[in-house]
Amino acid sequence: MSPISWVPSLYFAEALPYMAVMTLSVIMYTNLGLSNTELALYTSWLYLPWVIKPLWSPIVDRFRTERWWILAMQLLIGASLAAVALSLHTDLWLRLTLAAFWLMAIGSIFCQGVLVILAGHLESRYNVPLAWSVTLGLMGAIMILLALWHTVALPRPNSEKTKAEAAVKGNILSVFFSKKGVVAAILFMLLFRLPEAQLAKMAQPFMLRSLEEGGLSLSTVSVGYAYGTLGVFGLLLGGIVAGWLVSKHGLRRWWWPMILAISLPDAVYIYLAYMQPSSLAIIDTCVFIEQLGYGFGFAAYSLFLVYFSRGEFSTAIFSICTAFQALGMMLPGMVAGYLADTLGWVNFFIWVCVCCLVTFLVSMLVKLPDDVD
Repeated sequence: MSPISWVPSLYFAEALPYMAVMTLSVIMYTNLGLSNTELALYTSWLYLPWVIKPLWSPIVDRFRTERWWILAMQLLIGASLAAVALSLHTDLWLRLTLAAFWLMAIGSIFCQGVLVILAGHLESRYNVPLAWSVTLGLMGAIMILLALWHTVALPRPNSEKTKAEAAVKGNILSVFFSKKGVVAAILFMLLFRLPEAQLAKMAQPFMLRSLEEGGLSLSTVSVGYAYGTLGVFGLLLGGIVAGWLVSKHGLRRWWWPMILAISLPDAVYIYLAYMQPSSLAIIDTCVFIEQLGYGFGFAAYSLFLVYFSRGEFSTAIFSICTAFQALGMMLPGMVAGYLADTLGWVNFFIWVCVCCLVTFLVSMLVKLPDDVD
């Protein structure tokens, strides 16, 4: 079959579980009554599969084919989503849903927008557990249908990879840690997103919390619209503009404007927490501005990882880089809820903006490749 018949659906299937674990779970646990401390700690642990990805990726290379693993994991993810949906009505719902989400570890608009809005409408008509059971059950059915489609559409390899081909990856770690400037690069990977790791974990709970709790008291539908439509549009627009500018002038010229873009818009949350505006237009505009800046600035981070990974075993090196990236999101996210509960929303968002100084510091430490003008 033509690649157009399976490449878009494959990326969609890749995005669904990630967004379910990182976004939907936070909104769901907020609406189910977990405190900021609890939901941030529990959902941040869900980054662990991405952190340890370099450890289990050789297993994928040594046993079976990529096609087999894709189909098997899509079926497993579909079953996991169904398990989450069913477990919400049991006494052990928290432990069971976290375990199922952990197993899971183009679809951003669908997950953050369509599915969140759907859950919000169902919440208004029924109850929260039933609303999220239907939403996550739908996601599980979609994943299983995608897996069935990919059994037909995915190309079949001519032959299995040999163990010798996989064994050559034993040199990957030595290659990674022997790269020039690796210490500064690791610090950059871990700390560049320190503000975002905390903000991303708490932004949606902040909007869902009541005015008495210092939040914005938005409905689930309104949050889904803000983040799943306008927010995603701003994120994509920022990334597209950044890619176009870098292609014309090089990363070095746009490095610091990108660092500013990913940092300064975080201040809109200080305004939102202090003023607690009731206007959806104002709130949506703030989300759009923050996500636009994030999309523009995140290009600097992504492109640095690409440049750092070039050379021998570039794909495997990039995988290690993304593991450090996941760790950099996991650890700050774990304490973000505690900080929000302890400091209050206004002071928490001030703290997030102070953490932007760390972003500036690690951005000064790394050396861009000589051929990046």
